[in-house]
Amino acid sequence: MCRVLAYIGPEIPLENLLLKPENSLVNQTLDSERHPQLQLAGWGFGIWSEHLLKPEEPLLYHRPMAAFYDDNVETIVPSLQASTLLAHVRAADYNSLTVLADENCHPFSYRETPWIVAQNGDLPSWKLLQRELLAHCQDRYLEQMSGTTDTEFLYVLLLSLLEGDSDDDVQRAVEKLVRLVVQAMQDLDLGGLAKLKMALVSPGRVIGVNTGTGLRGESDPEGDWRKLRQAEPGTDEFALGMLLEPMYLLMGRDFEHDDTTYGFRTCSVDQATAAVFASEPLTEEVDDWSTLEFGEIVFLEKVGTHVTRRVRTLDV
Repeated sequence: MCRVLAYIGPEIPLENLLLKPENSLVNQTLDSERHPQLQLAGWGFGIWSEHLLKPEEPLLYHRPMAAFYDDNVETIVPSLQASTLLAHVRAADYNSLTVLADENCHPFSYRETPWIVAQNGDLPSWKLLQRELLAHCQDRYLEQMSGTTDTEFLYVLLLSLLEGDSDDDVQRAVEKLVRLVVQAMQDLDLGGLAKLKMALVSPGRVIGVNTGTGLRGESDPEGDWRKLRQAEPGTDEFALGMLLEPMYLLMGRDFEHDDTTYGFRTCSVDQATAAVFASEPLTEEVDDWSTLEFGEIVFLEKVGTHVTRRVRTLDV
């Protein structure tokens, strides 16, 4: 699976998020702590910053190569800062069917929506599942598809299901998306393990989703992910463990004052001024990070100088 990182809070140098942490997103390209596969199929980020000429629009960067090979990392990234970030490194099977192109690098961003999206996961047989799912997709989003990934199609489907941009609207859309995927799998007899671990980001907001379907396409898979992850990579048990594994959250203060060690001060949720949502902790102090368990959705929002957090259980 790919790796995802989202941030909201005070303006912070981008390198403090992407380059300097012990387990930074760029480092995860080659040496991920919680994934056996290299992340060599591309990377990208989207940011909002009050210092950009168009602060209301995301600045997007995509490159279809491993992040640690990108010669722009050491030149562009240290020149940028952001108050909202969504970044991603892409894993893909290494075969002739994998298309390495800017269009397939996350995050995805369309017109007529405030949301950009990136995913840590996959939807098997998604091209065939489109037989059932295309009926729920709006033309205005389908017309903007330019890549060949399951994530971009899920982005189209999710945007099409949204009836508004409130937390409740997003949760209902995510729940309906999962139900539609499960039903399409059943109707086409294409059940399989689908990992839908995604981040939806707009200025000052991060919504993290940890859901999916089990090995038979069921929406309520069970198991101890720690024990399952002890199986050999490539086995059903290992894949199920990766599905059930949590995503990670960090709430804290003074992120903007730490420019070397990333040892910012964690605090209680009601005192937090910044938050990070990630596929895996960026620091060695893992106990500082809370978890978003499988079947949950988290809503992070910057309100003034404070960041709020709400975690709910998905009803799928």
